Amino acid sequence: MDKKYFVHESSYVDEDVEIGEGTKIWHFCHIQKGAKIGKNCVLGQNVNIGPGVVIGNGVKIQNNVSVYEGVEIEDGVFLGPSCVFTNVKYPRSYEAAKGFLATIVRSGAMIGANATIVCGVEIGCDAVVGAGAVVTRDVDNNAVVVGCPAVAIDWKVGQDD
Repeated sequence: MDKKYFVHESSYVDEDVEIGEGTKIWHFCHIQKGAKIGKNCVLGQNVNIGPGVVIGNGVKIQNNVSVYEGVEIEDGVFLGPSCVFTNVKYPRSYEAAKGFLATIVRSGAMIGANATIVCGVEIGCDAVVGAGAVVTRDVDNNAVVVGCPAVAIDWKVGQDD
């Protein structure tokens, strides 16, 4: 049976994974067990999708992004190069993680290069997270946030012509 998606030969796709039609998974990616990736997505080089992660339709994930267990990405989201998600609020190397905090990126949101999203937050629909921002709390729909910690500086009210 011909696959209706593309996976580069250097990438690994574990068992029990769903990948939607038209999706492209490029060099050195790893899609872990139980992950679900929607239709018409693009995963750039060196992307890791953790176990059980759900990625919506039409999502673009640039190079060097790890989407860890506990993170959900809705439709039409853009994740810039090397943006970072965490999934444990207080990680320690000498003890096991004590549960993941859910992080949700709502449809149409855009996260800039090298931004860090601390676990347990929600990025609202069509929100914009500037490059290098550190998001430590929820981001409202249509908000444009920048800085460390990220704060709203503007509101996206529609598409530019």
